[in-house]
Amino acid sequence: MTQQALSLPANQFTLTINGTTTRIKNLAPTMTLLAYLRQSGYVGTKEGCGDGDCGACTVAIAGKDSHGHPQYQAVNSCLVPIGAVAGRAVITAEGIANGQLHPVQAAMVEMAGSQCGYCTPGFIMSMFAAYYDGSLSDDICIEGNLCRCTGYVPIRKAAQLLAEAVPDDHFSAELVHRASDLSAIAYTGNEQQFYRPTELSEALQLLQQYPEATLVTGATDLGLEMSWHRRTYPVLISLEGIAALKQISQTDDYVEIGAAVPLSHIEDLLHGIFPSLDEMLHWFAARQVRNRATLGGNIGTASPIGDLPPVLLALDATVKLISINGDRNLPLVNFFKGYRQTELKQGEIIYSVTIPKKITSGANQRLSQSYKIGKRGTDDISIVAAAFVIDVDAEQRILHARLAYGGVAATPIRAIAVEEMLIGQPWNMTTVRSIKSALYEVFTPLSDLRGSANYRKMLIGNLFEKFFVEYSS
Repeated sequence: MTQQALSLPANQFTLTINGTTTRIKNLAPTMTLLAYLRQSGYVGTKEGCGDGDCGACTVAIAGKDSHGHPQYQAVNSCLVPIGAVAGRAVITAEGIANGQLHPVQAAMVEMAGSQCGYCTPGFIMSMFAAYYDGSLSDDICIEGNLCRCTGYVPIRKAAQLLAEAVPDDHFSAELVHRASDLSAIAYTGNEQQFYRPTELSEALQLLQQYPEATLVTGATDLGLEMSWHRRTYPVLISLEGIAALKQISQTDDYVEIGAAVPLSHIEDLLHGIFPSLDEMLHWFAARQVRNRATLGGNIGTASPIGDLPPVLLALDATVKLISINGDRNLPLVNFFKGYRQTELKQGEIIYSVTIPKKITSGANQRLSQSYKIGKRGTDDISIVAAAFVIDVDAEQRILHARLAYGGVAATPIRAIAVEEMLIGQPWNMTTVRSIKSALYEVFTPLSDLRGSANYRKMLIGNLFEKFFVEYSS
């Protein structure tokens, strides 16, 4: 670790809450930020679902946007381990009034947008963060605050009232200083160790020292285990502070996305390049989750219902894995081995994901889109997710085909046999309907509380037909 990290006492670190520096000592690094705030008297931050869906626990953290500019980011405090906010500035509902109501609070009062009161602080904090970055669109900034018990129209009107505001107060003035780069830490609390290196070499050395360590970045998946199951981890290594993992580079041929880039940054910087990625990111989750979740994390968990792997599989993405012994590139289609199992070897981390841009030689058109079927819109787990890529020539004959799915097998998976059947076929409804019967035979999905196996099987074929109807020329 760096000298900066070593100079900190092993059993304590500091964070700033509402402008006051607080020293955290002898607490488990896996305690959630929500639990710490509430036991410390910041009870305006409410505990609702505990899994990042309802938004009642929303707080703002000073960070940086996709262009490196200071930004207040709305996050679900129920999913953030306390170790992840070491050295950071956190703002809660109690901290935004300064002798008078904050403009967001005043707008809520003026529009009578109080709800029942329990979830209102979460709405306030989502709007607070959006107020300072110009994203106070009522259909985006509060998409992750799900309470609709009363008065939702007045809340939307409050957001609309503030949409053209130009902030000029002490929060905007102090943001530059609060949103500093993450520093390295090495912390021990309650017999658990938490490391946040700032250099890739340090992370790889730590993995050599602690081969059974758990890697974490945004913690939106791991946070569920901490929040719901109170799971502890002997050694956690956070990759959030490593600049090398937070880069996006692109050429005429490809885009390379660092494993630790937050999804909200991908959404901003790559919009319009891959339509299917744009679509899935929109439905992935709410802003609070996208501000923390990362591409590497969504792949590394190897969930069969992960939203992004089907898109990346359809786009022929490759994943770069790196260890102290070197690096290797692996087609994503070969990365998933089984349920929650990957080709990641001990000591390796996901470094980046590369997505090619160019279409098949001889093709004059690429058709690409993704779909997510769930019980709700942005804030739900997929029943089935699908992504399709079809390249056609001037005569509308299929030159290249990718059909990828999540939620229908133990891993995210491509229908490779069906893809091969499509090559050379005319891109028309006759072909699509003949292929549907083949798709029904490829997968044997399971039934669960979200949907039956038969329902999932019907979706497999029907989504491909939907793709044809929507995107055929």
